Amino acid sequence: MPTVIGFEGSANKIGVGIVRDGEVLANPRRTYVAPPGAGFRPRETAVHHRGAVLAVLSECLREAGLVPSQLDAVCYTAGPGMGAPLVAVAVVARTVAQLWDLPILGVNHCIGHIEMGRLVTGCLNPVVLYVSGGNTQVIAFAAGRYQIVGETIDIAVGNCLDRFARLLKLSNDPSPGFNIEKLAESANNSDNFLELPYVVKGMDVSFSGILSFCEERVPRLLEREEFSRSEVCFSLQETLFAMLVEVTERALAHCGSEEVLIVGGVGCNLRLQSMMDSMAKERGAKLYATDQRFCIDNGAMIAQAGWEMFTSGCKHRLRDSKCTQRFRTDDVEVVWRSGEVTAAGGV
Repeated sequence: MPTVIGFEGSANKIGVGIVRDGEVLANPRRTYVAPPGAGFRPRETAVHHRGAVLAVLSECLREAGLVPSQLDAVCYTAGPGMGAPLVAVAVVARTVAQLWDLPILGVNHCIGHIEMGRLVTGCLNPVVLYVSGGNTQVIAFAAGRYQIVGETIDIAVGNCLDRFARLLKLSNDPSPGFNIEKLAESANNSDNFLELPYVVKGMDVSFSGILSFCEERVPRLLEREEFSRSEVCFSLQETLFAMLVEVTERALAHCGSEEVLIVGGVGCNLRLQSMMDSMAKERGAKLYATDQRFCIDNGAMIAQAGWEMFTSGCKHRLRDSKCTQRFRTDDVEVVWRSGEVTAAGGV
């Protein structure tokens, strides 16, 4: 029964998790929260992670009731993500791997989300919508890899939401997207809808134009009291999520899948889940989603993907345990699913 520890620190969350044969034994994390109206910068985020990681590691081992000698491998986020936070956490992972004389594995952050979603929900071969502050991808497993069948051509949906929250000077605690969601809920019964650009290009989406439109016009609309903050948040959510549902539905049709899995921090949004669930039911498919424990960046998702890699024989040399800001989901050969039937019906 291999027991694997995972370190995650690609953005503003520092998390350490332990997984043993599909069971999450511990999964503590800390969040760097920037002031309202500001985003989190790489340098400050890395300083936060360096200051918190040992306490989170100790908490993780204590919560799991384990000592280092009971672990079989150390895993860490190799990318994608912000450079300084990635390096800060990778250094810790490399250090403990040497101190504890354990093999080390670098994990793709995006695949960590997918494998944690598959573990927690029990779905088998879904079309995946991966939505976060740094990534927006529609993914299907085919030809031994998680293939990206659609994605953003500019900024991620989470980045669009974060920057819109800065425009409104919303708090970053617990997250900008959560605070937009709460404001939007209070405008559910309003007929005052702000028409925004809707940009879907085949299987791809674009959010930068929507953000530019909002930055140019929303402050003036709010000042004139033509719209409330709740109404503009509602309008933004409905537009962004409709675009995501459209491309996901097209992927379902193309792949012939009957499962949809939403992963990533934005996947916690209940309105997105509701819209996707309605679409899935109309197609005779089923939606799978997780809550904030596993949607938001966490160490257990890195441990779970690392566990899959470790048990399938993947090995990384210490000198190759690097990290990079750019690491495509489809760069990774998914050897632990070798021979499985794909969403598109092949192998």
